Amino acid sequence: MGVSGSGKTSVAEALARRLGLAFLEGDRLHPRENIDKMSKGIPLSDTDRWPWLDRIGEHLHAATAEGQGIVVSCSALKRAYRDRLRSAAGGRLTFLFLDGSRDLLLARMQARSGHFMPASLLDSQFAALEDPTGEPDVVAVGIDATLGSIVEDSLVRLAALWKTQPAS
Repeated sequence: MGVSGSGKTSVAEALARRLGLAFLEGDRLHPRENIDKMSKGIPLSDTDRWPWLDRIGEHLHAATAEGQGIVVSCSALKRAYRDRLRSAAGGRLTFLFLDGSRDLLLARMQARSGHFMPASLLDSQFAALEDPTGEPDVVAVGIDATLGSIVEDSLVRLAALWKTQPAS
């Protein structure tokens, strides 16, 4: 989880491969209206996000019900969003917070092409972000590194969390 440009998709895909788990790109579950709004530089409201989060929650719940792990990329910017996903999952849900500076994220967003989220929305993402540090089952990883380093750091930190806390 994290703001746009933090590398959620790239990191999540790599983690899913390394962990042998299914991967779900949360952005693919946005309703067309949300994509259209963001493409026009209009930030999403909570009202826009709830149905999207519920769709992600359905996938989390299905995986949990089947005893399967899944890696999902999703901004989950607010505590209420993360709590909604936790509740929907019906089991343990770990969040990997990809944390980076505004300057780094802006540069990444300006360099990418073909994505519906314009760099002009970065500040609205930061305004909505509620730092998850201190919440249960949250690991924070800095993103000022190569993808390989970020993935390795993530795996080490996740393993340490999973080793010290029993699964629920």
